[in-house]
Amino acid sequence: MDKPVKPDLQFAKEIIKAGGESLKKCYQCSTCTVVCQLSPDKAPFPRKEMLYAQWGMKEKLFNNPDIWLCHHCGDCTAYCPRGAKPGEVLGAVRKLMIQHYSPPKFLAKWVADPKYLLLLFLFPLLLFLGELAILGYFSGTEIPRGEGGVMAYSAFLPAVPWIDVPFMAIAAFAVICFYLGVKKYWLDLTAGVELKRKDIYNCIYETIKDILLHKKFQFCTSNKGRYSAHMLVLYAFIGLAITTGIAAFYEWVLHWPSPYPQTNIVKIIGNTSGIALLIGMFLVIVNRAKNSAQQGIGSYFDWFLITVIFGVGITGFMAQILRLAEVETLGYASYIVHLVFVFVLFAYAPHSKMAHMVYRATAMVFSKAAMREENIKKEEAA
Repeated sequence: MDKPVKPDLQFAKEIIKAGGESLKKCYQCSTCTVVCQLSPDKAPFPRKEMLYAQWGMKEKLFNNPDIWLCHHCGDCTAYCPRGAKPGEVLGAVRKLMIQHYSPPKFLAKWVADPKYLLLLFLFPLLLFLGELAILGYFSGTEIPRGEGGVMAYSAFLPAVPWIDVPFMAIAAFAVICFYLGVKKYWLDLTAGVELKRKDIYNCIYETIKDILLHKKFQFCTSNKGRYSAHMLVLYAFIGLAITTGIAAFYEWVLHWPSPYPQTNIVKIIGNTSGIALLIGMFLVIVNRAKNSAQQGIGSYFDWFLITVIFGVGITGFMAQILRLAEVETLGYASYIVHLVFVFVLFAYAPHSKMAHMVYRATAMVFSKAAMREENIKKEEAA
């Protein structure tokens, strides 16, 4: 016998407050389920998720991979006859799921609340200003120059220990938070479920391939521009990760201090990736503005990540241009601001919308292992 439904109206109110203001407009017509090209034929979404949300059925939502299998392409929202905006509602649920799974919970709530914005930026700013104070720059110590007497950020704030140590610490913090959150989520997903596929590593490989090709985004019809924008941002991050790896090899193995010539491979990959990042984020903003009437402009949670990523790209290029122009004061200030944005991006990654990449990937692996996606409409038609 099924357990009686225990509605939690307080949780439903939390969803509304988190960005799902249109939740109560849904009257279960199932248009969203019909138009969604990613929804499996068996127990399709997002109709049932809208019902769970209206009743405040927290466990049904949080233990559900479909919340993450939704890629928020906006088809359901665009065709909803009531303006219930299922995509925005599911986005609000995902935000609450991140708060639920990513430790520490207070930090996830801070990232989602605009009143803590200054505090989130203040911590890394004070950290780097403290390092400058230790180096004596506020008490008259002359800023050293690089080889050949050129302006060099590596001389201004040496990577070891002033940059590498704090960034390795926040990287470890982010990895631990992701691990604990994903472990808890996976246990909830698999509780009482017998996985039909035992080749989990193949499921992981297939998921990575799907992500790199952005296959799911190609199924979206209302906002096809999201595919190009997300592809640019994805490969920009991959390019910037490669850049960081090469720079680390130069520094730790070859002991070759920066700045490097503009023709060096690290500069070519880095600048190309930086341009791709800015173009991709510009397209993200344009797409949101263009489709805001039908799909909504997005919540503060969405725009926090958009702003931080855009800030990383803009301040990075500003710091580089000012260094090449030998504009010292503005250049050093831009560099510190750039470090602050990078710190915010990665330190709070498990608690911001950037966590989507990990939790969605986990849901995709589970879906493949449980053969949840075996009847997806588009793939079946192909």
